[in-house]
Amino acid sequence: MRNMVLSILMDNTPGALSRVVGLFSRRGYNIDSLTVGETENSEVSRMTVSVSGEDSVLEQIEKQILKLENVRKVTELGSSVSVCRELILVKINVNQEDRPAISAIVDIFRAKIVDVTSDTMMIELTGNASKINAFIKLLDGYEINEFVRTGTTGLLRGN
Repeated sequence: MRNMVLSILMDNTPGALSRVVGLFSRRGYNIDSLTVGETENSEVSRMTVSVSGEDSVLEQIEKQILKLENVRKVTELGSSVSVCRELILVKINVNQEDRPAISAIVDIFRAKIVDVTSDTMMIELTGNASKINAFIKLLDGYEINEFVRTGTTGLLRGN
């Protein structure tokens, strides 16, 4: 089983997202992550979908998405030809003794402290999935109040 990240360009119209996601649910495919947003052209949206499966299943997914109405282009974002990133926001309960250690972890990962209160810190980190996972693992000894993680998004390198 392998992971595949697809970049899907589609019309920015009502129902377009629903048709793509509906294809996954009708076929019983699980979406590992999903991000969608308008592109530089307001008439086009880019959907980035991460999905896992056997090669034959992944090939079928790509072909079936391309057949959908409103889909303009489907591109696989392979790791050697693309840049993919995620974003995480983490709110940690902290005391005065923990602040320096947490700040050191933030510096090592080139993250940002985006909010501080007397008893919490909110940290923002952008990177690939392994960097995000390593960061979360290092915070394991601290009390994570809550966090949110975006799905994978990416673009092909070069032209």
